[in-house]
Amino acid sequence: MITWKKIRISFLILGCSNVLLVLGQILFLPSQSKNPVNLFLNSEAPSLPQWQLKSTKALPQNIQDYSELLAQKNYQYMHKDLPLDIEMRYVKIGDVNQLIRKYTKISSSAVVRQKEGIGYYGLGFEEQKAYLSACINLYGNSTFTNTQFDQNQQQRKQPWQRLLPWLLGREQLREHNPCLWAHLSVPLKNSSPEAAYQVLETAWFSWYQYWHSNLQKF
Repeated sequence: MITWKKIRISFLILGCSNVLLVLGQILFLPSQSKNPVNLFLNSEAPSLPQWQLKSTKALPQNIQDYSELLAQKNYQYMHKDLPLDIEMRYVKIGDVNQLIRKYTKISSSAVVRQKEGIGYYGLGFEEQKAYLSACINLYGNSTFTNTQFDQNQQQRKQPWQRLLPWLLGREQLREHNPCLWAHLSVPLKNSSPEAAYQVLETAWFSWYQYWHSNLQKF
């Protein structure tokens, strides 16, 4: 009996030691490969049906010291003679109206639309350019307003559901749900805003599907 008691105590000590070792690695040796900013910046450019990739580059972050901005990247595509410019920003907030006014020269209001299986997005035009703007979320569909973004945040996992992934170093215990803000734009040229919106929406639906699935890696 005494022998089994000693063995059981030894196993308990060994188990506790392993738990403390894992916790120490998570707290003091965070994995750089799981850095969401690095994952975002190093992601390959998505392929868009009927569009050819022309260039991709990380935008400079020294424009201003915006605390909500974590990373930003630009993609340029072409279809025949029509250019498609896409700016992606990894940010901590989800108020797209506020983001548009802060990071672009656009002052006009957007019209908000909804697509089943995709979510909400804003459409507008200014200075001979039409644009589509939306926030891609980890949980739920895309959003445009801050209220929609907050509702998506409430759909996140409960803390106890993240305990094991946290112990394994795969997730944070206090989850930070990012917003991947996508801002697509095309020149109007001789087309109407509504025709340009249809072009943007077609590109956006494919763009959203790619990034929503890849956001799980962040």
